[in-house]
Amino acid sequence: MIVRDKLYIGGQWVAPSATPSIDVHRAGDGAVMGTVPAGAAKDIDAAVNAARNALPDWSALPVAQRADFLQKISDGLKARADELAKTIAQEVGMPVKMSARIQAGLPIANFANYARIAREFSFEERVGNSVVVREPVGVVGAITPWNYPLHQIALKIAPALAAGCTVVLKPSEVAPFNAFILAEVIDAAGLPKGVFNLVTGLGATVGEALVSHPLVDMISFTGSTRAGKRISEVAAQTVKRVALELGGKSAAVILDDADLAGAVKSTVGNCYLNSGQTCTALTRMLVPESKYAEAARLAAEVANGFTPGDPLSEATRLGPLASSMQLERVRSYIRKGAAEGAELLAGGAEAPEGVPAGGYYVKPTVFGKVRPGSTLEQEEIFGPVLSIVTYKDEEDAIRIANDTPYGLAGAVWSKDEARAQRVARRIRAGQVDVNGGAFNMNAPFGGFKQSGHGREAGVYGLEEFLEYKSLQLKG
Repeated sequence: MIVRDKLYIGGQWVAPSATPSIDVHRAGDGAVMGTVPAGAAKDIDAAVNAARNALPDWSALPVAQRADFLQKISDGLKARADELAKTIAQEVGMPVKMSARIQAGLPIANFANYARIAREFSFEERVGNSVVVREPVGVVGAITPWNYPLHQIALKIAPALAAGCTVVLKPSEVAPFNAFILAEVIDAAGLPKGVFNLVTGLGATVGEALVSHPLVDMISFTGSTRAGKRISEVAAQTVKRVALELGGKSAAVILDDADLAGAVKSTVGNCYLNSGQTCTALTRMLVPESKYAEAARLAAEVANGFTPGDPLSEATRLGPLASSMQLERVRSYIRKGAAEGAELLAGGAEAPEGVPAGGYYVKPTVFGKVRPGSTLEQEEIFGPVLSIVTYKDEEDAIRIANDTPYGLAGAVWSKDEARAQRVARRIRAGQVDVNGGAFNMNAPFGGFKQSGHGREAGVYGLEEFLEYKSLQLKG
């Protein structure tokens, strides 16, 4: 049992204002892994005031010194990489081997990357008779999800600190233990008191208190579109800046001249990453009508190779989902897909065999002949469920790809690189992979439409936490 009974506020571990705690369950067997405090509005108020008091000195600190702190944090996380990988594998369900590379590796890299970016970034420039200055937006409230918990924390905390902002973090109560490790690393790095604060709790209490607090200048949120809408409503009352990274229903458009086997294999693998608990997951595979039978066969074959298993086993390719609520959600969508008349090609709603009892496991599932506009094709499922949709021609494929409320990611496959890029430019999404292009941690990440607004990663993520100021000079 991991028992965390204190919050990190003003550079100290302090008792929460109330005694309730939240149970955290292991994804692999459903057992209680530990507890964290269920914070309250009083705790948020204390954390925000600590961040407000720390802001003047932190924002005035030379950027090179802020960068040094970020590098220390990266080094501290690296020293605890194995612990992070195992902790997050149990919290979220990602197989530990992959967790080490992604769930622990990316946050370590991002803190170091923002140390470099901060040193290289130009915080002011001369424009005619003006000096244009980039200043920190102020106190930032960061609300983060459970699917890539520390990665999403790093993409907010690192650029915010680099910009000169102070932060109050509210991590997901489903996967909070990694945030406590980060707080310990930050404390050991000697970050000035109040610059970083950690308050755990439920969204309806500490989340609302953070978003509505008059001394918070900005909210950076990653999570569901439904929650993002609520945050926008509450934040509007104090005219806060809001950055939202929300849901997705991303399409992989496989054109008629593509390497079908390669495109299908890559799309299925992408869809099943982190058991499908990925906002950018390519959950819709668009194929020409004439290629459907072959694509369906290939997709089912690839899916059947993803055998669910214990996330702490080095051999596991597909771990469990993160919670019992998520398990029921995914299974209900699978049942809905079958009821809507889609063709079940692999998997299904039944529990898989040979997995640890009590865990949140679901079969890797593929549906074919999914109708455009159906629930399965339109709504984010957040599980290992792939929908194959057929199209008539290139124009039809682009129309279907764009015909959802979301616009976070996508992919295009063609042997003609110029054609693939032409189609990719017409997909209304913030990130489009062309022929399996690799993830780039310095490229902007964020969405169109109801996938949110604002960008994370690289210099673009730093700019989200900065305000422009013009000094108009005489002569």
